Amino acid sequence: MSNNDHEPIVPKVGPASRRKFLRVATVGVIGTVVGRHALADSLNDVPVRAVGAPLSGHSERSEFVQLSRIPEAGPGLRNVNPSVAINSKTPLNKLVGTITPSDLHYERSHSGVPNLNPIKHRLLIHGMTKKALVLTVDDLKTMPAVSRIAFIECSGNGWENWKQADESLTVQNTHGLISTNEWTGVPLGFLIDIVGMQPEATWMLAEGGDAAGMARSIPMTDEIMNEAIVAYAQNGEPLRPAHGFPIRLLIPGWEGNLSVKWLRRLKFGNQPFMTRWETARYTSLMPNGKARQFQLRQEINSVITSPSGMMEIKPGYNRITGLAWSGHGKIKDVEISTDAGKTWSSAQLNYPVLPKAQARFQMDWEWDGKPTKIVSRSTDEKGNVQPDRKTLINHMGTNALFHYNAQQTWSINAEGRVRNVLA
Repeated sequence: MSNNDHEPIVPKVGPASRRKFLRVATVGVIGTVVGRHALADSLNDVPVRAVGAPLSGHSERSEFVQLSRIPEAGPGLRNVNPSVAINSKTPLNKLVGTITPSDLHYERSHSGVPNLNPIKHRLLIHGMTKKALVLTVDDLKTMPAVSRIAFIECSGNGWENWKQADESLTVQNTHGLISTNEWTGVPLGFLIDIVGMQPEATWMLAEGGDAAGMARSIPMTDEIMNEAIVAYAQNGEPLRPAHGFPIRLLIPGWEGNLSVKWLRRLKFGNQPFMTRWETARYTSLMPNGKARQFQLRQEINSVITSPSGMMEIKPGYNRITGLAWSGHGKIKDVEISTDAGKTWSSAQLNYPVLPKAQARFQMDWEWDGKPTKIVSRSTDEKGNVQPDRKTLINHMGTNALFHYNAQQTWSINAEGRVRNVLA
């Protein structure tokens, strides 16, 4: 990967435009705060200095900060007992920036979270190779390492809106099956060189150590061989058990279930291995009645996280912000419509904008207090444009379940209540 892949996207505005943006934003923010009587008259309202708590082994969040995931048992089956949940969603509506805290990274498992001893864990690499190899976790940690910021997204992200729009949904409900972390581990290409993958090998089986035996066939494209990582760390610490401890596969930009957790085996072959996960499970039923297999890449997507579902806003200055991402590479542009898609304005992208990582966008908006709808659409460096719902449904139908990436629309009524709608 070249250094250019990590250069930020600079907004296409001149110095005068930047000054105008900052001036308008500052005036808008101050006007909003003053208008809502939020300024203190003096420091008399500020609590006196107090002795702090003693140092501890690790830092906790403030008692005034409440962040948690939402357990879910399937589309529409929300806030269930965690013992029956199959996933747990990231609170996108309460996060800032692009990096997801490790403990809030979304969770998806098929048979719970195994408690694996890293000393006993092994990774077998075999199949169409010059030699088979069994590696310990310590073996992997002695090898050359790379770190990369990338998103992982469940292919079921967005499934709440395939057929209908529940107006009570938050953005955590609709889009919470995506998270972005910094991942550290051994490049897959390095391991391929060690075992000597045969030229005839065109597919790889990745198998996890969970009770469900999660296993997926992965095409050995140049992209995957150059970008995939056998990861043992996230955000500077060992993987959390829910996210694959002690090791997992990371394939940036491809559907999350390919980044197999609790990785125990890599096998190379010359055809797909046709596991039950790619025949009975991760397929999409198309309008013609046929099932689509190996729809592996996560397509371009975006969502406004504020204001979003179940929030309330007031007339006047508001800041719209959200996240955009694409499995094809960098986000190039995000547009926002505040009139239900009739007109569009370019949003500002926050630095840095990285390939196959979530990008934060924002835009200032003066709401006149009239009912309206807001929506975002993103474009990536390959020219892919996020489709509207009608276009996606015409192509995929409403039974596909996976890979929903239609533009997300939020309606706002005269009282400022924000709700989920399909268009």
